[in-house]
Amino acid sequence: MKYPLGIQSFEKLRTGGFAYVDKTALVYQMAKAEQHFFLSRPRRFGKSLLISTLEAYFLGKRELFRGLAMEQLEQDWLQYPVLHLDLNAEKYDSPAALDAVLDWHFRQWELIYGRDENDTTPTQRFKSLIRTANEKTGMKVVILVDEYDKPVLQAIGNPELQDDYRSTLKALFGVAKSMDAYIQFGLFTGGTKFSKVSVFSDLNNLTDISMDERYAELCGITEAEIHANFDSEVQLLADKNGMTKEECYATLKRRYDGYHFEAGSVGMYNPYSLLNTLDRKRFKDYWFETGTPSYIVSVIRQHSYDLDRLTSEEVTADLLGSLDSIDKSPLPIIYQSGYLTIKDYDPRFGSYRLGFPNEEVERGFTKFLMQYYTPKGMGEGQHFIANFVKDVETGKPEQFMQRLESFFAQGDYEVAGDAELYFHNAVSLVFRMMGFYTEVERHTTDGRMDMLVKTADYVYILEFKLDRSADEALQQIEAKQYAAPFAADPRTLYKIGVNFSSQTRRVEGWKIG
Repeated sequence: MKYPLGIQSFEKLRTGGFAYVDKTALVYQMAKAEQHFFLSRPRRFGKSLLISTLEAYFLGKRELFRGLAMEQLEQDWLQYPVLHLDLNAEKYDSPAALDAVLDWHFRQWELIYGRDENDTTPTQRFKSLIRTANEKTGMKVVILVDEYDKPVLQAIGNPELQDDYRSTLKALFGVAKSMDAYIQFGLFTGGTKFSKVSVFSDLNNLTDISMDERYAELCGITEAEIHANFDSEVQLLADKNGMTKEECYATLKRRYDGYHFEAGSVGMYNPYSLLNTLDRKRFKDYWFETGTPSYIVSVIRQHSYDLDRLTSEEVTADLLGSLDSIDKSPLPIIYQSGYLTIKDYDPRFGSYRLGFPNEEVERGFTKFLMQYYTPKGMGEGQHFIANFVKDVETGKPEQFMQRLESFFAQGDYEVAGDAELYFHNAVSLVFRMMGFYTEVERHTTDGRMDMLVKTADYVYILEFKLDRSADEALQQIEAKQYAAPFAADPRTLYKIGVNFSSQTRRVEGWKIG
């Protein structure tokens, strides 16, 4: 089987004999609505392929849809003028960068439809192009915009440049509203959504389908689609990794499934990771190999956010739906970028509970954040974690506590901020990473222990204090009887009290009981 890895052209995919999960029934449903749509999906989730599929459809390329649902649904196969604006492949570091990309696209279209030399601004040229394309072909225009948010996201941390990009895009996209009589269909895609007070404020007839259950399966792959399209390939993957087919499906689900774009909607697999796994016959975190946007950390820093709240906060649809609320919380940008997904919904209060969609995302996101919470000079955070975990697994509490002490003793931090929050976030990340190798719990019937780690041979109960003492931490373990449930457990048990100083930002003392 030929996998369409990195292929964003529907025509290349279809003519090249690559595997394709048929989404054309949903494409047809969307196209016939004759509206301006907006769709937000995480990177590498098939947005560009969706845009390319719509472009092929509106250009009347019937031959590309042979054998697909679209072939039976569409009878007319009309040809429309398509203006496809791709903002993805560019480094946006100055106002001129966006202007250059827009100018390049306009010149390509003007070669076909002509140009009025009196038009000098991007807005004027775009408006004239829509009108002349309609007049020249006798057909209404289709507007497809891919990765509209790339310039604005790259300018996070540079408010002046970001405002410049927003202003340009706001005026440009507003043309779609004023020229609506000339437009057949429009789709704007991106990884995030800026709306009410910024990029789309002039395009108020935009239909956002990012959290619309009817279009939840438009990007990504469902479990049913894996069974229908890749069942024999899953068997090959299972054979290669010494698994049964059932075990292989369970592993795929645990690692790559779990994206929910509305409460109660079907779970979606990350197509990039899934297809790479089937192609290479190896389970890896492929999505994270392609990089994680640095703006995520910028926003977390800006809010001095407590990372332990990531999977416990309840948020409204209004907060999730737009990055205009980014000044209130970092959750919208983390959710829209694909690092959190909808886990539950409370209809009484209209609130959503978020969580990591799968193992790949939780592990990868934690590794990514570790580098920003590791003191300079410590090397890679993952190297520290690996040695830390080995000490835990081999029953060496003195050694892993020395590592933790050294971790904070470097004194030069990528992330400083409030001492208590820094300590809390850094330790939380260390423990979360350990959670992939050991079992971590925090709640008991008689209170809340800070950390419980269980390995095959050892049990560790850890209690942390800020500006108190290690003895006080150990006393709490005894007073709350945290060790009682393990009285008959054959494993060796260690009780560890730790005190952290907000003044020195170091582990000031620790004691093993």
